Amino acid sequence: MQLSKLIEILDNKRVTGSPDRDISGICADSRQVTGSCLFVAIPGTQTDGHLFIRQAAQSGAAAVVFCKGHLTDTGFEQEFASTTTFIEVPDTQRALGMLAGEFYGHPSSRLTLIGITGTNGKTTTATLLHHLFSELGYKCGLISTIANYIENREFATSHTTPDALTINSLLDTMWRSGCTHCFMEVSSHAIVQNRILGLRFAGGVFTNLTHDHLDYHKTFSAYRDAKKNFFDTLPEGSFALVNDDDKNGKIMIQNCRARKYTYACKKMADYNARILENSVDGMQLNIDGTQVWSSFLGMHNAYNLLAVYACSRLLDASKEETLRILSSLKTVSGRMEYVRGGNNITAVVDYSHTPDALKNVLLTLKELLKPGQELVCVVGCGGNRDKTKRPVMAQIADRYSHMCVFTSDNPRFEDPDDILDQMMEGLTPEQQNRHLRITDRRQAIKTAVRTARPGTIILVAGKGHETYQDIKGAKTHFDDKEILHEILKTG
Repeated sequence: MQLSKLIEILDNKRVTGSPDRDISGICADSRQVTGSCLFVAIPGTQTDGHLFIRQAAQSGAAAVVFCKGHLTDTGFEQEFASTTTFIEVPDTQRALGMLAGEFYGHPSSRLTLIGITGTNGKTTTATLLHHLFSELGYKCGLISTIANYIENREFATSHTTPDALTINSLLDTMWRSGCTHCFMEVSSHAIVQNRILGLRFAGGVFTNLTHDHLDYHKTFSAYRDAKKNFFDTLPEGSFALVNDDDKNGKIMIQNCRARKYTYACKKMADYNARILENSVDGMQLNIDGTQVWSSFLGMHNAYNLLAVYACSRLLDASKEETLRILSSLKTVSGRMEYVRGGNNITAVVDYSHTPDALKNVLLTLKELLKPGQELVCVVGCGGNRDKTKRPVMAQIADRYSHMCVFTSDNPRFEDPDDILDQMMEGLTPEQQNRHLRITDRRQAIKTAVRTARPGTIILVAGKGHETYQDIKGAKTHFDDKEILHEILKTG
């Protein structure tokens, strides 16, 4: 693509050098720069791409997009004037989003793209929609925390919402593969960092809003406003579907140009559901006036299933076929996933890493206990994340469990014992004495299983589908489910 054509969409730009260069690709990592590449310098949380502009130019970048306010190295515009064109813009994150869409020909406008945002339930809702529409006969894509899929082909993922280049590349590949629909998790980070800028969504779904990511957004209102911005930018003709039982649902669709719809389990809405029966094997639901059996458990999953149903109806799927397929859908990896073993012990692996998510899962499991059965919770908190939720997580685990084993999660660059100290601040000395504190996560899981009474349900919370533990920047293999299978098998 001609550089002059590509950068037409950028406002308030200053161009140094010739715009008549061919661009064969765009990258935001200087290590990936090749000849005819456009390098965009992004200020990141770990390092700043502006530090690598000279390296990108030396590697043969045909053009570089940068923000003057982030420069520490100057003079490269003159030094590489004959080989590289430099484009100064006010915001390179915003520029990257716009350039990515333009370079790939705006593939989101050729697909039915649905974005799911909220604190909890994004992964389950997006994944179930992908499964549902695949069963309905559509070729579908999925962009989620667990993995990205183009039909049944899996592509690894490292973020809830990838960067703008990856998103547009995936959407382009989906379209070229014959996909008609894509279901995508939309994180608050992605919204603020313009990773979804320029994407055309056919619909947006809001699940709920609770305490999370305040390490990044600083205040709850800033976190809420990031989510709301997604709905503010939905185009006319699209739809906005929100959980009306969440007090923030109405806020999401204020000033929204899209068609507005609600779903709820506790009040009248455009789409309703209620739980008729709940057991260890699943639940009987009434969805839109029809009874449906599901292998999923808990009120939070009733909301997820209802959101999936409502979204499918808004996409013109038939009620009968939607409900038939809903009843056959299975648990998403790492979300209320059962691992059963000897001695009638049941372990449940769940990604619940926020206070609200942990409370929902524990309440669901507690309702399933029979007389004499106990609920044990193995839980920790991630490092380099919102510290204010750590004592709250401990309080919730104490309140809704018979016994807790507090342990390490993904400590990242923090000392895991410091994280546990902060969790313990939420408990009295008496409460602390009722529970165990074992920093080593494998040993914590092993202890929970080996000390459990017959019939106990053990929740291993926080990591869910993850198959690694992040310690000091290194990701080593660690799979809660794998460890549980191993321990339960050996007894």
